[in-house]
Amino acid sequence: MIIGIVGLGLIGGSVAKAIKHSTPHTVLGRDVLEPVLRKAILLDAIDDSLTDEKLSICDIIIIATYPGICIDFVKNNYQKFKKNVIIMDCCGIKQVVCDALFPLAKEQGFTFIGAHPMAGLEYSGFDNAQRKLFNNASIILVPPQNTDLELLHSIKQFWSNLGFTNFEITTPEKHDRIIAYTSQLAHVVSSAFIKSPTANEHAGFSAGSYKDMTRVARLNETMWTELFLDNSENLEKEVDTVIENLIKYRDALKARDETTLKELLKEGRICKENADKGEDRL
Repeated sequence: MIIGIVGLGLIGGSVAKAIKHSTPHTVLGRDVLEPVLRKAILLDAIDDSLTDEKLSICDIIIIATYPGICIDFVKNNYQKFKKNVIIMDCCGIKQVVCDALFPLAKEQGFTFIGAHPMAGLEYSGFDNAQRKLFNNASIILVPPQNTDLELLHSIKQFWSNLGFTNFEITTPEKHDRIIAYTSQLAHVVSSAFIKSPTANEHAGFSAGSYKDMTRVARLNETMWTELFLDNSENLEKEVDTVIENLIKYRDALKARDETTLKELLKEGRICKENADKGEDRL
């Protein structure tokens, strides 16, 4: 097949490298930064550039950009697509993307399926892309209703060839509700946590817990601002829940209430154990 990739940052670049390493497909790439495109060709991450003229020969087009750019790209270029092309995005939210592109795909006769690779780093850009980034990772697929099962199977096989071992199929609504907790809230909390003045004195006093809590504070603020605002209602609820729980811990500390503090910590341990039971089933 001929596969086009729009956006050669961390995720798009890693997809390109994984395809070139593990499949016989031809990969065409596109990026707003010309030096990135040239580097991707020199490093054999892609075979050639994805020009407007070459959109019509792609069997699959993967869009690894910000949500707004993804939507605009499809709306501005769908007339150039090959008949029966499969378009998949890699955006971190799905409701706004799928609401815009499911109807367009149905009307124009191409297939659009949302995809969210659950893998990443605290660093961005093509220079950090890795062909093994997706090994043993999960990917969330968000197809329109009544998608052909044989098509879904072929898409699952495509991503499986890149290293993914767990597949979740869901709706845009459920995706965004859960991702507000599992991903977006973690970035908010990490960003808030590192703002303590004590952070500047951490050297020599920190270990794994500090590193775990602060790793994703090294984020791309432009991208995450768009993701947060596109999913603001779900994320607000999660932030409110954290604040409510933190207040309970603060009040117990202020009151020197050993019994309440111990119970709060116990509740947290039990919640973690229960949550991990679901992960163990994957």
